[in-house]
Amino acid sequence: MIEAAIRTIEQHFAGERFMSHRDYWNFYSAGRIVFGSGIVRRLAQFLEPWKPKRILLVSDAILAKFQIVDQVKAPLEAAGISVTIFDGGEPEPSFKTADAAIEVARGAKPDVIVGVGGGSNLDLAKIVATVLTHGGSYRDYFGFGKVPGPIIPLVCIPTTAGTGSEVSHAAVLTDTEDQTKISSLSHYLRPVLAVVDPKLTLTCPPRASADSGIDALTHAIEAYTAVHYHELDVPADEPFPYDGKQPIGDCLAERAIELVGKHLVTAVNEPQNLAAREGMALAATLAGLAFSNNAVALVHALEYPIGGALHCSHGAGNGLLLPYVMRFNLPSRLPEFARIAELLGADTKGLSTEAAAELAITQVEALRSPIGIPPRIRDLGGTRDQLPVFARKSFGIKRLMLLNGRCPTEQDLLEILEAAY
Repeated sequence: MIEAAIRTIEQHFAGERFMSHRDYWNFYSAGRIVFGSGIVRRLAQFLEPWKPKRILLVSDAILAKFQIVDQVKAPLEAAGISVTIFDGGEPEPSFKTADAAIEVARGAKPDVIVGVGGGSNLDLAKIVATVLTHGGSYRDYFGFGKVPGPIIPLVCIPTTAGTGSEVSHAAVLTDTEDQTKISSLSHYLRPVLAVVDPKLTLTCPPRASADSGIDALTHAIEAYTAVHYHELDVPADEPFPYDGKQPIGDCLAERAIELVGKHLVTAVNEPQNLAAREGMALAATLAGLAFSNNAVALVHALEYPIGGALHCSHGAGNGLLLPYVMRFNLPSRLPEFARIAELLGADTKGLSTEAAAELAITQVEALRSPIGIPPRIRDLGGTRDQLPVFARKSFGIKRLMLLNGRCPTEQDLLEILEAAY
């Protein structure tokens, strides 16, 4: 692990150019990350620095049914903390759901907000915390850097292994009228505490495990193949939500890719395999740290309108698009793709960099197939006449165009979508 990290940093700085747009990079994280199987029972202990008296717990009805919510609530109530539960969370949360959660939060007047669930619930908790702290509407915080200051202490407890929202600076809501997803991005959205308990993922069903797991892989690959920080076409001191490819993010992305390759299929097919669940939980958190510093890029830009229109999960949409975007990015990222192939288990000995890089795409496709990720847009119910609309909306997300390792045109996006159709 240490040798790999040193090699990554040495490769990163080889041929460094210091007369370019950015001559430094940053790294951000959650305030504290606690990782371990069964540790949710010690949640009250981890919350001691904030001495909460009232907590709002943001989750959903399914997790309440499977008593995951009770597992989180019990140690809090045992410590004398009053807990109000909002269990109206939903996949890809809508504005309506955000409004309902905010209304409950205003009545609860919490000292701390705890998000429990997949990325959708954690994102919803971030939105609620922001509005509760700063007022107004969640619409006021769409985009980057719109949150004016720290938010009420936010704790995120993932029950899926995929989004990395427990450590990221992003929150996504779905505009059902415009049929697209809209992000709020701010480093103030990073939780003060992430509690990653792999045992909480044991009840995650195979479909959700597959979608979230391929999402983690997408995060890691996009982070690893993003534009280099010193080539990012943004003035050095201009605020921007991501830094581009940088060495700490690269180290984390490499390990996340390796873990997904080793554990994803097992976690989906053997849900009670704790070793696989632990591997995927770690992969998701590492990938979350990687992408929320380096970048997400073209896969995410294309998925936002597709997911909004076709109502697929974020992970399924990303997993579908990933190999097609990799094919587009391949010419500009040959060494990175060759390394990805190795990390995913391909035998690249004796191969040219070009041949090894091709295997990265093959490995991703082989990983998708046994876990049921749909391979085509038409498998999600999409139609060919929707593709130009998807391309236009995606191309409008300029920050993700800038962050991609190969700069695309709108026509390039359309051709990627046609290949994926």
